[in-house]
Amino acid sequence: MTTLTTKHSILRGMGILFVFILVVFSGTFFYAYLSGGDSKVLSLFSGDGVGVLQIEGAIDDSRFVLAELRRFRQTSWIKAVVVRIDSPGGAVAPTQEIFEEIQRTKKKKPCIASMGSVAASGGYYIASACDKILANPGTMTGSIGVIMQLSNFEELMKKIGVKGVNIKSGANKDIGSPFQPLSPEGREILQALVDNVHGQFVTAVAKGRGMDEARVRKLADGRIYSGAQAKELGLVDQLGTLEDAIDLAATQVGLDGDPAVYYSRPERERWWDRLSMGIFGVRLPVSERGWLRYEWSLSMLR
Repeated sequence: MTTLTTKHSILRGMGILFVFILVVFSGTFFYAYLSGGDSKVLSLFSGDGVGVLQIEGAIDDSRFVLAELRRFRQTSWIKAVVVRIDSPGGAVAPTQEIFEEIQRTKKKKPCIASMGSVAASGGYYIASACDKILANPGTMTGSIGVIMQLSNFEELMKKIGVKGVNIKSGANKDIGSPFQPLSPEGREILQALVDNVHGQFVTAVAKGRGMDEARVRKLADGRIYSGAQAKELGLVDQLGTLEDAIDLAATQVGLDGDPAVYYSRPERERWWDRLSMGIFGVRLPVSERGWLRYEWSLSMLR
């Protein structure tokens, strides 16, 4: 009876110890999740690797991308960054903000651009900020240009008996109004605006790529290039996949073998997915780069 009681006591003690360890382990990751990734304890369970920042869809808000870039830059075990771009472009200001943040990041860590199906207009603008650009042969890229599209409903409104009235503080306050034709002066103003922003685009690409500005301007007539064409023109450094970009980034910082890969997570990710990542730190299915390899996501640092 005494022996049986002793065994029960040992099992009970082991059970309490196991629960205690589980609570501490889970609490640590939960704290890191809530504290925005400042907890260094996560580095004990991770290895030096490459961060993959995913930029997908139209670029109309830079806040999430900027936050992820800063997180990559400040995380000690992320040694290099791959910017994976699948975007047709978007608004000017958010694109410029991302460009500048990449410029700041690459002063501390190598930044490699990886182009997916489309990396055009603002997508190429962002890519040009990186140290190197990789594209697939069939990637649609380029489209270095600016466009402003206006609509005029004046004739239609006349047919249905509706007339628009503008009360304005200045002669040019209603430029682009759909209720009236665009005046020669208005067209001149808007063309100057488009040309100015286009000049900013050309200058940024020339700066990022280390190319002569006159050379970039010749290529910047708004046309689309394939990845293969872009490489021939000097807009892309080499042809390759996302995996090739990860390998190149790893090589530049001396990471041998199969480095850990830390993916940024889409902003629309469900909260319970992010909480799960915050507690457990890994996600499955495993990487395409190895059947038994775990991948860590920076969502666990949010």
